Amino acid sequence: RAPYPPLDGRQRSGAGFAEYPALEAAFGQAVSAIGGARPDTVVLDGEVADSTRAKFFAEQHPDRFFECYIAEQQMVAAAVGLQVRGWTPYAATFAAFMTRAYDFIRMAAVSRADINLVGSHAGVAIGEDGPSQMGLEDIAALRAVHNSVVLHPSDANSAARLTAGMAEHDGISYLRTLRGKTPVLYGPEEGFRIGGSKVLRSSTHDQVTVVGAGTTVHEALAAADVLAGEGIGVRVIDAYSIKPVDAPTLRAAAEETGRVITVEDHWPEGGLGDAVLDAFADTRSMPRMMKLAVTGMPASAKPEEQLREAGIDSGAIEAAVRGILRQEREPAAAGS
Repeated sequence: RAPYPPLDGRQRSGAGFAEYPALEAAFGQAVSAIGGARPDTVVLDGEVADSTRAKFFAEQHPDRFFECYIAEQQMVAAAVGLQVRGWTPYAATFAAFMTRAYDFIRMAAVSRADINLVGSHAGVAIGEDGPSQMGLEDIAALRAVHNSVVLHPSDANSAARLTAGMAEHDGISYLRTLRGKTPVLYGPEEGFRIGGSKVLRSSTHDQVTVVGAGTTVHEALAAADVLAGEGIGVRVIDAYSIKPVDAPTLRAAAEETGRVITVEDHWPEGGLGDAVLDAFADTRSMPRMMKLAVTGMPASAKPEEQLREAGIDSGAIEAAVRGILRQEREPAAAGS
């Protein structure tokens, strides 16, 4: 089993959550530690190692770090070749740039290759860099690859754990990381299995389930806290494993709350919302569903402005929860 490196030893605090490095830094620290314990680990970069934090591995293990420059197709091709020779490769670049190598990723799956891909700077949450740098279709693209795994952690500890877990998976593994810092939700000993999820808010009085991944988990938690003050119980699920998705947990939540809202920093097509919908495809009953996702072309703005404009921040989630409950009350009121 690949090791899990503790990140600076910081834990939850009673007054709130300590702030860890960005998920990209968590990946960089984790893969560097994995490289120290597993001599078969190699890292490939698309000339963005400073941003993806793959540079941490390069500094510790320069003989196993390969700079592929802005040649993402060659980066993936080299990763495939290295795994044939018995290495465990991690290939990292911006999530948006991973699309340049999609044909090579597809053919890697056809060849039954075992490679780990890491896409950073995902979604509108990267802020001022603008839409050309925002990975907004990567979840859909990688979900469509045969036998792939798509992971989207929400804090540094989950990112580090999942980085290690990828090395144990056969096939194409994809980890989606965030540029900005996020509050710590999990302790360093928390486990994260591929195909799992975490229920972060739950009560017997929940009326709506909100499912997020990555940055939207934190927005969902903030919304749930506000709505709790209004007497509205909201269950919050961190669907860090988007493929395979945790269908049993989602179905149980839907059975108990009757309503499911998904929220994602991604286009609405093929992302988290569609993965959650798939969990109900072969069930007898379908819950009331609503998807919040990025629908308009982003511009350049601060991360919080981007999330608000896209309609995926805590305020949008609060409005969606109130709206889905109000829509069900109004017909009844009209009928009476």
